[in-house]
Amino acid sequence: MNSKLLIYFENAAGRLLEHPDGYVRFEYFPGKRKLTDLQALLTHTGQLLKRNNWNKLLGDQRLMTPFTPEESAWIVDYWLDRARQRPGGIYGAVILANDVFARLSMTQVMTDAKAAALTYRLFDSEEKAVEWLKQLA
Repeated sequence: MNSKLLIYFENAAGRLLEHPDGYVRFEYFPGKRKLTDLQALLTHTGQLLKRNNWNKLLGDQRLMTPFTPEESAWIVDYWLDRARQRPGGIYGAVILANDVFARLSMTQVMTDAKAAALTYRLFDSEEKAVEWLKQLA
C-alpha cells in the first residue's frame, strides 16, 4: 500500500483512505457485513468528501461480497439520493468485484438509482480507474 495514503476510517465493512491526488479511496473488505457497518462506512465517505471539498472517489470492490437487499435499499434511498449529496455530484471510478454475484448486485443498485448524484465508470483494473479520475477536473 502507498504510504502517502492516510486512513480516514475503517470498520468491518471496509476502509476509507485520503489520496493525495484529491479523492477518497474506498476499499471493501471480504465477507459478510452488518448493515450498520456499511452505513457507517458510506456516511464517513460523504463526510470525508465534504470535509476536503472533493467530488471524486475510487471504489475498490474487488473483495466485496454481494449487497443484501437491505444494503441495496439503503444505498439507493439514502446514500445515492441526489438531495443528500454535494452540488455537482460525485464521480466514482469503480474497480469491479471478483465475485460475479457482487458485480450483479452493484449493477442492480445503480439501475435502481437512476437519478443518483453519482456519475461512475466501471473498470477491471486499478490503473485504468485512477487514470480516469485524473482526467476529471
